[in-house]
Amino acid sequence: MSGAVASVEEVVLVDDDGTAIGTFDKALVHGTDTPLHLAFSCYAFDRDGRMLLTRRALAKRTWPGVWTNACCGHPLPGEDPAAAVVRRVRTELGVEPRDLRLVLPDFRYRAVDASGMVEHEVCPVYFAELPDALRPDPDEVLATAWTRPADFLATAERTPFVLSPWSVLQAAEFRRLGVFAA
Repeated sequence: MSGAVASVEEVVLVDDDGTAIGTFDKALVHGTDTPLHLAFSCYAFDRDGRMLLTRRALAKRTWPGVWTNACCGHPLPGEDPAAAVVRRVRTELGVEPRDLRLVLPDFRYRAVDASGMVEHEVCPVYFAELPDALRPDPDEVLATAWTRPADFLATAERTPFVLSPWSVLQAAEFRRLGVFAA
C-alpha cells in the first residue's frame, strides 16, 4: 500500500498592491466571495498572425462553455508567472508556447457569473506563438477556433456576452493601447 497523498494545488492570495499575502486551495478559492488572487491570461497566435480562441470545457467551475483567450491559469506559490503560462499552455493545449511576451502587466478584474461565482484576480496578460498542431485537453478545452485579432476585438465590442468577461476587458485594453493596430 502506498502512503502517497495527493497534493493540493494552491493559488497565491494577494493584497490590493498585488503583494503575496498567503495561499488558498485552488479547488475552493472560487466562490461567491472569492479573495483577490494571482492569475494570468495568455493570448496565442500562429505564424500567420491569427489568434487562438478556446471554448472552456463544460466542467469548468467558472464560465463553463464560454469562449475566451487561449489559456488562463494561476501561478503556483513561488512559481514565476511566465513559467506558469508555459506549464498551463502545455497542459491545456498540448503544445510548447514560443516567444512569450508580457503585454498587460497590471491587468486586474472582478467578475460574477450567472451562478454567482466570482473571479477576482490580478491577472497579467501574455502573448505567445503556438505551433499549428494543437492537442487540447478535453477536461480544459471544449473547442478551439483561429480568428483575426480585429475580429476578436469586434466580437468583444459588439457581442461581449459570447466571451469571458476578462477577455472582453482585455480586448478593451488592447484597443485602447492600439495593440493590434496595423
